[in-house]
Order: sequence, then structure tokens, then C-alpha cells
Amino acid sequence: MDIKDRIKKIMDHEQMTAAAFAESIGVAQATISHTLGDRNKYPSTDFIMRLHERYNYISLDWLLTGKGSMTGEEEKNPLIEEPDYPLFASENAKNPANGTTAPENRKEIALGNVSNTTKEVVKQEIIYKERPPRKITEIRIFFDDNTYETFRPEK
Repeated sequence: MDIKDRIKKIMDHEQMTAAAFAESIGVAQATISHTLGDRNKYPSTDFIMRLHERYNYISLDWLLTGKGSMTGEEEKNPLIEEPDYPLFASENAKNPANGTTAPENRKEIALGNVSNTTKEVVKQEIIYKERPPRKITEIRIFFDDNTYETFRPEK
């Protein structure tokens, strides 16, 4: 069973159509069609997280790998024995901790003298050069029949 089949199983469990399921997790209906289609192998991470946020009773491990049960409730298998030793090493008699170590205190060490060097101020000047006044020497007007007239001011 791949992840698409598990998503379909969730939809069947919730008795929802693809459109209703898409709306419930906040994605477009096309996203559901694309996810469940033949060309797509895996849904996006965003899709999986939205599904898990909305249906948080669904086991994320089951959704991603297919291991365990859909609702996260452990199914007891009589053939598999549960270990009777504690999870953490400090509680485990077979592997005791290597003793307690005193917490290590560290001091901050100054890197050296900090010198405040003054930076040179850069002044920027803009110089505007005046041009001599300009005079109109000629005006040409072009017409749509490809002719033009030239006007020259009187001196």
C-alpha cells in the first residue's frame, strides 16, 4: 500500500469526496486529483502537513510509511515481546550513566582593546557651470506630404 492508497483510506474513513476532502484540509481540488493521479508519486510536504494538522488523530508514521495503525493506536501483536527495560540510560541498570559531571562554567574573554577610530568625512561638492545663453537659429516644420518650411529669426 503506497501513500496514495493511505490517503484514499483516510477519505473513505471520513466518508468524503475528493472535493470535500480538499476543502477540509485547505487545498485546491486539483491538488487532490494530482496527488491521487498516476503520474504523481508523492504528495508535497505542505499537503501532508495540512492533512496531519486537520486530521491529527491520523498517525503521521502510518501516513508516511504505512507502519502501525491509521489512528496511531498500537495494535498488540502477541508474537512481538515488549522490552521490559527503561528507555533512558539513567534508569537502565545494565547501562548506568558514567557518573555525574559538575556543570562547566565559562567566562567570556575579551578579544582585545577596542579602539574607536574616527572615519574621515567625505565632502562632496557639485559644481554647476553656467553655459552661455543659447539662441534659436532655425525652426523646421515638416508636413505629411513630405515638404517642410524653414523659419529663421531676424537678426
